[in-house]
Amino acid sequence: MSQSSPFFNRWLSQIGPDQVITILTDLVDAGAVFAVDADGKILFWSKGAEKLFGLAAEAVIGKVCTKALNCDEARDPCGLAEHGVIKDQLVKLRRPDGNTLSCYRTARAFFAADGRFAGALEFLQPQAATAPSAKSLTDSDSFHGILSRDPAMQEAVKIIRNVAETEATVLIRGESGTGKELVAQALHQESSRSNKPFLAINCAALTPSLLESELFGHVKGAFTGAMRNHAGLFQRAHGGTLFLDEVAELPLELQAKLLRVLQEQSFIPVGADAAISVDVRIIAATHRSLREEVKAGRFREDLMYRLRVVPVFLPPLRERRQDVNLLLWQCIQQHNLHGPRHVDSIAPEAMRRLLDYRWPGNVRELKNVVEYAFAVGRDNEITLDDLPPEFREATAAQSTNPSLINSNRRANEADLIREAMQTADGHLETAAELLGMSRATFWRKRKKYGL
Repeated sequence: MSQSSPFFNRWLSQIGPDQVITILTDLVDAGAVFAVDADGKILFWSKGAEKLFGLAAEAVIGKVCTKALNCDEARDPCGLAEHGVIKDQLVKLRRPDGNTLSCYRTARAFFAADGRFAGALEFLQPQAATAPSAKSLTDSDSFHGILSRDPAMQEAVKIIRNVAETEATVLIRGESGTGKELVAQALHQESSRSNKPFLAINCAALTPSLLESELFGHVKGAFTGAMRNHAGLFQRAHGGTLFLDEVAELPLELQAKLLRVLQEQSFIPVGADAAISVDVRIIAATHRSLREEVKAGRFREDLMYRLRVVPVFLPPLRERRQDVNLLLWQCIQQHNLHGPRHVDSIAPEAMRRLLDYRWPGNVRELKNVVEYAFAVGRDNEITLDDLPPEFREATAAQSTNPSLINSNRRANEADLIREAMQTADGHLETAAELLGMSRATFWRKRKKYGL
């Protein structure tokens, strides 16, 4: 919740609320800010709104916003009384010159003491429907191929920059497809070992015996088929960095050998009797919680603490909504450089589905989606038909609060409202929350049923 000094209201009255609101909204130059009353009539129109829509304040104040903005779908106004809060909703508006403008809409409704809708503040930001220029990407957006404007990712990049200057062991935690190897490579490139080898291995991809041989090497005759000496990854990465992906899948018997390397910087190849000293920095990654693996007896606690000196957490793409557009255009621009098709825009409905998608495969899945779109489409715009089938399926209806409404039980709505009010001891806001309704929707339904 926003904080303010106890003297803020006094200061506000001295300056004048109108002047403060005008100056505050003028600071938002990249979008439109406006206020509407309970009937949807425009009460305030910022300079950013004048610039974005080409409409002077005198021409729109007092008019219903859906008519002034020529919305494609005119509703109550725009469903705010029902939802209360709307974030990043993609809407299409028509400018006076006839051109369609796609914007992301964020709005907050206000309600009177009796629950009636009293008006709203809205912010409209134009969608980047066409490819951003290379100049629009700052140094903070891209870091060794890691492209992000998300605060959580920016914090991870800050940690990477700082820890790269040290010899500390790093554990990267993140879901599949979030870019763990990219982070490991960035750590190597930013370190003093950047001119030495960077080698990587997926610990889940090999059997225990092959993994041991690949990591630590073997001598001739160590086992059937060992026709010559083989230098393992630790030996080949001497002076550089070794990246152990999916380290939680490492067998217990190999965890002890890895612990020895971390503690003593030496190991014994399979079948050998003499230790080999190495200077290797270890970077590990996993999509699992090592603490949970330790509790389950699948991972050594002492090794966990050795690997987890500096943890770096990578948020999933579904929590980085503002990065989806950025990453989409990066992938599109890469495909534009190769192949016959050149894409310079994304249809609004396709963009809406892309932004609302949960991205279980994260950035890797996003890249595959763009590749799919380039393969099946032919025009210079990516449309909904160019996206994989899961994007064209109907969005599942939002589930209501299970505390009162069971999916297998269709009770009378009026009875549910009565039950909720009884459960909440007559507290209307609590009753509305129990039913998964906004306060305004709950008020309208009570009025409808005479409750």
